[in-house]
Amino acid sequence: MGNESSKKSADGDGPSNKHSIIPSLKKGPSSSVVQRHLENARKSRVLQLKGCNVKEIPPVLQEVSDVIRNLDLSQNKIRELPSYIGEFKVLKHLHLSDNALSYVPDELGCLKTLEVLNISSNQLSSLPPSLVGCSSLKTLNMSNNKFAQFPTVICHLLRLETADLSKNSIESLPDEIADLQATELSLNQNRLSTLNPNLSKCKRLKILRVQENCLPKAEFTREILENSQISLISFEGNLFQEKEFQELYGYEEYQKRYTATRLKGVY
Repeated sequence: MGNESSKKSADGDGPSNKHSIIPSLKKGPSSSVVQRHLENARKSRVLQLKGCNVKEIPPVLQEVSDVIRNLDLSQNKIRELPSYIGEFKVLKHLHLSDNALSYVPDELGCLKTLEVLNISSNQLSSLPPSLVGCSSLKTLNMSNNKFAQFPTVICHLLRLETADLSKNSIESLPDEIADLQATELSLNQNRLSTLNPNLSKCKRLKILRVQENCLPKAEFTREILENSQISLISFEGNLFQEKEFQELYGYEEYQKRYTATRLKGVY
């Protein structure tokens, strides 16, 4: 669900101008030609540079920072983001997946209108506290990185709906997880051996995905099954079978929530 949301284009803001801007990166045309390419981006408000073998974000992008709403720089070789990334004041969708990013600059937290951030398949192990400034963020994809610890800053994103931390190396969840506002949390293919009981305090969490971890059945406590809002738990590939899960205390209450949600056509 989170992944699908992060792959959608923003607001149908017109066609990609990927091919028109490539010459400005590879051949170094005159300033008038570059300006014409940027003007296309001004009209469409979409700048698409996906899979263009870009190693660093070209400085010319700063010229359209005041109008771009959808910026796609995925599938490149970018190692760092420039500080002026914080100047994209109307940016709603930022796609940076499949690059070589090892850190996220503090300036990213200046993007007050950002709703979708895809930083999957990079080399990230942490997020800056300033990310809390992305007060409109709804979808955050951090899968396939190098997180060994759960990034607690995401627990303070008040409008967050989906958070994907699949394919990392997270072993446990912090107490701050109680403050998570997301309705869906994906932690598939990590190294979880425990589940923090504070998951039961997440007021909005409906979907918890923890497939292919190292969880024993005892970690699915009565508090999580009986007293939480979670109505779908994906647990395949852990240290127990489905039949054992069904025998846990609190399973009946969890099953009632699951069935009621299915009847509404949510799953």
